[in-house]
Amino acid sequence: MAAGGPGLTALTALGQPNVIVVMTDDQGYPELSVHGNPAVNTPHLDRLHGQSLRLADYHVAPMCTPTRGQLLTGLDAARNGAINVSSGRALLRPELPTMANFFGDAGYATGIFGKWHLGANYPFRSEDRGFQQTVWFPSSHIGSVPDFWGNDYYDDTYVNNGSRKQFKGYCTDVFFEEAMRFMKRSAKSGKPFLAYIAPNTPHGPLVAPEEDRLAVLEILSSPKFKNMPQQLKGRLSRYLGMVCNIDTNMGRLMEFLADEKLEQDTILIFKTDNGSTHGPRYFNAGMRGQKTELWEGGHRVPCFIRWPGGGFTKPRDIGGLTQVQDLLPTLLSLCGIKTDRRFDGMNLSPVLRGRQTVPEDRMLIINYSRMPNFVNYPTPFSQSLMKRNQAEVLWKRWRLLEDRELYNLETDPLQKKNVIGDHPEVLKKMRGHLDRWWTEVGPKANEPQRVIIGSDHENPSMLTACEWLDVFVDQQGQIRRGTRKSGYWLLDVAQDGEYEFELRRWPREFDRGIDEGFTDDGRGALPINQASLFINDYHHLSIGEKRPYGFEGVTKPVRQGDRSVKFSLSLKKGPMALHTWFRGQDIILSAYYVYVTRK
Repeated sequence: MAAGGPGLTALTALGQPNVIVVMTDDQGYPELSVHGNPAVNTPHLDRLHGQSLRLADYHVAPMCTPTRGQLLTGLDAARNGAINVSSGRALLRPELPTMANFFGDAGYATGIFGKWHLGANYPFRSEDRGFQQTVWFPSSHIGSVPDFWGNDYYDDTYVNNGSRKQFKGYCTDVFFEEAMRFMKRSAKSGKPFLAYIAPNTPHGPLVAPEEDRLAVLEILSSPKFKNMPQQLKGRLSRYLGMVCNIDTNMGRLMEFLADEKLEQDTILIFKTDNGSTHGPRYFNAGMRGQKTELWEGGHRVPCFIRWPGGGFTKPRDIGGLTQVQDLLPTLLSLCGIKTDRRFDGMNLSPVLRGRQTVPEDRMLIINYSRMPNFVNYPTPFSQSLMKRNQAEVLWKRWRLLEDRELYNLETDPLQKKNVIGDHPEVLKKMRGHLDRWWTEVGPKANEPQRVIIGSDHENPSMLTACEWLDVFVDQQGQIRRGTRKSGYWLLDVAQDGEYEFELRRWPREFDRGIDEGFTDDGRGALPINQASLFINDYHHLSIGEKRPYGFEGVTKPVRQGDRSVKFSLSLKKGPMALHTWFRGQDIILSAYYVYVTRK
């Protein structure tokens, strides 16, 4: 269904329930002991499982950003613009209202704590999208290119209400603690709250608190794991150690709600963003596949919903195909917030209250763009473009993958036997649904979004390689190694004026020379001696009007030890594409960081 007009009608916030959505990162369906995991204990999550309605056939995207965009808008990734985890394809269309907009307009206090991953610049940041209280980090993980340089899970620097601030403690502990502080303050003021808690764990890098790592190692020392390789035990001790820490924090949160007498009037949702990154190596809960894959293990995840005072049926599994897009329309209904917006998800509130079941004939689509891992420069044929024939169609227990493989989970749960040639009627029905969906969303699915520079909302702006269109550079390790890739930014100039472009290899907080390495002994050094800047796609100039200095390209020397190279240009309001290059003997790459300031 297409998104409709704005038309939000806010009912009185008095007496409306609080809402908490906890979504962990790369923790799949297998990583709970209640789901049979033999290598980790999750007593608090198991208890929440026993208190909740569980969506037993619940699906997300197989990677982070598409799931997050779908959660917050109730729309398919193909419709909301956030189709990939970086490469300029993780930006949520700015005209779309988010969950925070809906709830904020209805009188709720709104807060995000943890991973955002839907844009690091205006107008895509969480504070631009309806969240009033924010403690977040940009992009895919702690240690990503736009993240504060050197963050390592302990005593890190996050974005707090628009400014960088250092927090003490382990990352997940900080996010839960800040969320509870926000809830307590909101409740004291008499306002209901929406708290979105999105820890980075157990996403890599794998850094667990020592007590949790050792607790998992003790389990893995059992004789039943005697044939598990030591290297895998080491990885699992860190990965599952982070899951233990999440479980501890969920216990703290549940105790907090009880102590503050908020439990009865709070909707608590626990879910994860995609399939496991480790499941196939040790325990995959009877599924095939993992994160980034269309096998069931890549996108079927837990979703627990608890509201003691909400008139739900008793805790149980709820069957039928459900998806992440369902949560926003469901929460709006439960909280009495009306809108004429149309969503791709369905309102599950009657299902949760036992008044109806999930339609048996429901079909779902999962699609996302692939990582451009083999691309070192922009190309119009990048892997990061979403395509019709890369989607999956789900119907009952049938799974049609990439329009070339058909599986029946009823008889083949591990998806070993492709039966696409044996069921022509099933195939016809599922292909028809895929075709109708793609006809509707395909024309806009790959429209790139533009970061706005020179706005009063963000000046200066720090552009990073994470937003190079259709080129993947989003790990600080790539910067350290000097990954030799080139890309460009699609931008929108907010207003006429003089603009300074400061090209850097290293971010300002890691103040080293462009030609210097990341250590004093020169590791990662590149012999860069030139910096260039070029702007095109500047279509608003009148025919015959002289282009301002620099639009045909400008080059300056890079001297030994230079931290940055600056270019000043006169720009007019409108769209543009920004290209940069660092050159040296036998090397060429783009500037990983560019600070843009409207003077």
